[in-house]
Amino acid sequence: MAGKTGTSRWLAAGMTAMTLALGGISTAHADTSLLNVSYDVTRELYKDINAGFITAYKEKSGETVSIRQSHGASSAQALSVLQGLQADVVTMNQPNDIDLLAEKGQLVPANWRARLPDDSAPYTTTMVFLVRKGNPKHIKDWDDLAKPGVQVVIANPKTSGNGRYAYLAAWGYRKQHGGTDAQAIDFEKAIFKNVPILDTGGRGATTTFTQRGIGDVLVTFENEVSLIDTGVGAGNFEAVYPSVSLLAAPPVSIVDKVVDKRGTRKEAQAYLDYLWSPAAQEIIAQHHLRPRDKNVLAKHAGEFKPIKTFTVEEMFGSWQKAQQTHFSDGGTFDQIIVDKK
Repeated sequence: MAGKTGTSRWLAAGMTAMTLALGGISTAHADTSLLNVSYDVTRELYKDINAGFITAYKEKSGETVSIRQSHGASSAQALSVLQGLQADVVTMNQPNDIDLLAEKGQLVPANWRARLPDDSAPYTTTMVFLVRKGNPKHIKDWDDLAKPGVQVVIANPKTSGNGRYAYLAAWGYRKQHGGTDAQAIDFEKAIFKNVPILDTGGRGATTTFTQRGIGDVLVTFENEVSLIDTGVGAGNFEAVYPSVSLLAAPPVSIVDKVVDKRGTRKEAQAYLDYLWSPAAQEIIAQHHLRPRDKNVLAKHAGEFKPIKTFTVEEMFGSWQKAQQTHFSDGGTFDQIIVDKK
């Protein structure tokens, strides 16, 4: 693509994905193609979800559907859709990224949460730690991330829902332990003083920690930690569960303006409905995400460690308030980064 100079990396990737998505429009009836724009650490999950859906939908309808994927930092992905990336569905890691599509682009209705079960979130997860084998810095809880000499790897909260959840989890921990807002800011300052690099997305932060060897602890989603802890090189790392963390309920939505333009609403709706099917919930559990289906969750109960969690609504009032206070221009995160510099 011409004109990449001066364009951010995520926008270039988004426009490439948009070009690919537009290429399949002419075959909408014989071989429908959907584009799922998703967040950074769901590549493996949706690879398996897509295979299951394609088979199930073919058996049910006789129609062949192909699924294209686009992955990146959640908020950057939402901006790509807002600026023209032709996503039939979005599967983000926080509601703000879909609210953006409703408020700024009218791409989805304001009541998008009410269109699917569980406020349109087919699974939950939380923020936990990954440390190096033997846990040489003895990291057990959020307090340990603020200690001098500890290098903490966290994705950038300005671009990544992963980083945002980590920031809000630390803030909530300090508040639950009697801290004032001023003390919570000081706590965040101490943590981010220990952050050597702010990757734009969660998978980038994982790469920094596991492959580049930077940092003593990675803060990321439970499913990402479990993927590393049970995969290649697992013996080099250990999962650590803090005493309390933030509940994450990653939401999904059809992008109405796109599916109506492309004539893919039926297939896109079936794709999202499939996420609540027992088969998809089983895939979700196998990828270390906590399924909504009680029977599937019970089957995998031993795989999910108990952890006390709080929600954004309980601690901050709403995602909108959290976004405005902490991550808007001039918010608390900007103040912390300025002080760090």
